[in-house]
Amino acid sequence: MTIPRLTTLTLGVDDLSRATAFYRHVFGLLPRDDYEGIAFFQLPGTWLIVYPKDKLAEDIGPDTALAGPGFNGITLGYNARSRGEVDTVFAQAKAAGARIAKMPQETFWGGYSGYFQDPDGYYWEVVWGPMFDHAPDGSLLFREG
Repeated sequence: MTIPRLTTLTLGVDDLSRATAFYRHVFGLLPRDDYEGIAFFQLPGTWLIVYPKDKLAEDIGPDTALAGPGFNGITLGYNARSRGEVDTVFAQAKAAGARIAKMPQETFWGGYSGYFQDPDGYYWEVVWGPMFDHAPDGSLLFREG
């Protein structure tokens, strides 16, 4: 059996209330609150989960070390439908308390992109690319032709 898609992405966070409030603002969604101590944001195709970092490390195993500060080599991304949508998402993230790492700008490859950090330091790229299209459900597709 193969893994056909990414279904969840869990972020280990330092302050669950702060992270939940941040993502509520950025996504404009209320999280599922079926379980105490964890927040589930149901997005098309993938759920974003925020969970206390120490509890996540404990769940992985007793020898799991908590990562230190700084860039860990991973970015999260949102592919917008237009340059204007990139700017709109950035304004919403900034209003939610994001730290802007790189304002949206034209890229060398013909797109438009910028980066922000959430309250726990996770980097998000918000990008528009001419090579992408979106399915009716919002899924990302390569543009044909």
